[in-house]
Amino acid sequence: MAALEREPGEPVLARFELAEAPFDVAALRTRLLRDEAGAYASFEGWVRDHNEGRPVLGLRYEAYAALAAAEGQRIVEEAVVRFGACGVHCVHRTGELAIGELAVWVGASAAHRDAAFAACRFVIDEVKARVPIWKHERYADGARQWLHPQPAPAAREPAPEEPR
Repeated sequence: MAALEREPGEPVLARFELAEAPFDVAALRTRLLRDEAGAYASFEGWVRDHNEGRPVLGLRYEAYAALAAAEGQRIVEEAVVRFGACGVHCVHRTGELAIGELAVWVGASAAHRDAAFAACRFVIDEVKARVPIWKHERYADGARQWLHPQPAPAAREPAPEEPR
């Protein structure tokens, strides 16, 4: 994919990261503020206390780091191009996480809200479907289980080429 630029020398932010420690969402949001952006949308995924009716005590995310970083980067770059976003950034945690902790964050800025929302939704759906990150849940009954999130059916439908 060609370098992502708006004006000569002005790169568009398209970034994917894995993080072992909690991160500052406010600082990440600030990086997406651009003069040409009229909208910002974000998604936060947290560790919940249940899954399929079973009480969850916590979990661990593990990733094939090099492949996850490369595929995640491709996804955010695809979102910038597909939706004409001013910037897209995604951070996914790895390691041990407690109930209520932030596990994944996506932020997108664009000239208009539809493009920001669409870019944000596209990134989280594609990360869940394509990036090699696995979840190891610990349940209240002592059991443990490895999971790989499955995409929602709508996630695989082609997105509109030009958001309003």
